[in-house]
Amino acid sequence: MTPEAQRIAIAEACGITVRADLSGYCNDHRGCADWNVIPDYLSDLNTMHEAEKTLTPAQCCIYDHVLADLRNWIPNERAHVRLWHATASQRAEAFLRTLNLWDDNK
Repeated sequence: MTPEAQRIAIAEACGITVRADLSGYCNDHRGCADWNVIPDYLSDLNTMHEAEKTLTPAQCCIYDHVLADLRNWIPNERAHVRLWHATASQRAEAFLRTLNLWDDNK
C-alpha cells in the first residue's frame, strides 16, 4: 500500500472522516494532531498509539502476532521487548493487516 492509502485507511478505521480532497477532520476532536490534516500514522508513534487504542482485546492479540511477524523475531522469553521497538510504519502495517485492511494493490 502507498503511504497515503495507509494513512487514509487507518484514519477511517479510527473514525476520522476523510473527504475526497484527502483532508480529514475528527468527528470528536480526539486523537488528531491537526484539525485539517490526516494524522501521520507512519512516522508518528503517538498517533499510532492512539490508533492502537481502538483495537479490541482479541484484535490486540492478532496485532501482536502480526507485528512480531513483520519484525522477524524468533520467539523467546524476551521477544516481547522487541515489539516495543517497532517503528510507527511497522505498527501501521500491522494495524491494517490485523483489521484486514491491507491491500497490496493500493
